[in-house]
Amino acid sequence: MVFNLEKEIKIAIAGVGNCCSSLIQGLFYYKDVNSNDEVVPGLMHNVIGGYKISHIKPVAAFDVDARKVGKDLSEAIFEKPNNTIIFHKNVPNMGVEVKMAPVLDGVADHMKEFPEHQTFVVSDKNPVDITSELKKSGAEILVNYLPVGSEEAVRYYAQCALDAGCAFVNCMPVFIASDDAWAKKFEDKGLPITGDDYKAQIGATIVHRTLTKLFIDRGVELDKTYQLNIGGNCDFLNMIERQRLKSKKISKTSSVQSQLPTPLHPDNIHIGPSDYVPWQKDNKICFIRMEGKKFGGTPVKIDLKLSVEDSPNSAGCAIDTIRCTKLALDRGIGGRLISISAFMMKHPPIQYPDNVAKDMVEEFIFGKRER
Repeated sequence: MVFNLEKEIKIAIAGVGNCCSSLIQGLFYYKDVNSNDEVVPGLMHNVIGGYKISHIKPVAAFDVDARKVGKDLSEAIFEKPNNTIIFHKNVPNMGVEVKMAPVLDGVADHMKEFPEHQTFVVSDKNPVDITSELKKSGAEILVNYLPVGSEEAVRYYAQCALDAGCAFVNCMPVFIASDDAWAKKFEDKGLPITGDDYKAQIGATIVHRTLTKLFIDRGVELDKTYQLNIGGNCDFLNMIERQRLKSKKISKTSSVQSQLPTPLHPDNIHIGPSDYVPWQKDNKICFIRMEGKKFGGTPVKIDLKLSVEDSPNSAGCAIDTIRCTKLALDRGIGGRLISISAFMMKHPPIQYPDNVAKDMVEEFIFGKRER
């Protein structure tokens, strides 16, 4: 793949899991898309601020798994325990060696109890200095794909991004962009930050939000709701440990609650990952139930089943977010990117209805709003 040297967006990736695999496959699958004339599912625009998909260039990658560390990123994305769908197998050598990262709290203790093909196998190599590697690689944006519950590790990477002068895209639910103290650190450094926790293209959260908003807009009182998710990827295996789910539950629940004029009582709303089913691999099944009252107090109920390949569901969102973050770098904007965070993330600094957030992103892309 030949990158346009005038338009490169140099990214580093923390966590070479399924989401990383879908992102890298997508960069090559769509490498020849050069204009907005062609429809690309999952993107706001094929070209954003002059940046095409092919302008995104990974220059560094970090992981802790022995099957990935030391390999070129093009090979590592297909190693176990990754099990997402392969829609573009022929990814050429990228000249990006996956470097050993500090483990910190990135690997839950219970992961050791499962077969190697399902879980992490921690490398015995010494970890590199992440800040030094980011500087050496010339990375402009660090994309965080660490496992849910990696509170210490995510904060470590966020600080490394600050120290290396990188923007930060936080794809998972440790609150960085939505935390005032962290946001100020990035603003003081003049570095943009986007987060926290992707909604995905058509995922459980965006569907649940949309139905909740529909209830309210049509004058239906929502009384009770739940969202149950099952899957067979490493993310679901990791989340068997319920203590790692605190921020994930907050992120998903607040995203749906934000669509209601008055939040539901905690007893009447349950949203969160539910179980691990190995044979499902990266296929995520979501069950949503909603109960409410319409005219005359008569009942209305919705039962919905959603089936999606989990990791490709976020890849297009990542591509748009990376390009908007690069626009902020080009424009000298530091701190929270309110619009793209509100549209793409479950737990942004400020929640907006999705249609409003989309308009805000369009305004940002075309320079009609600062952030």
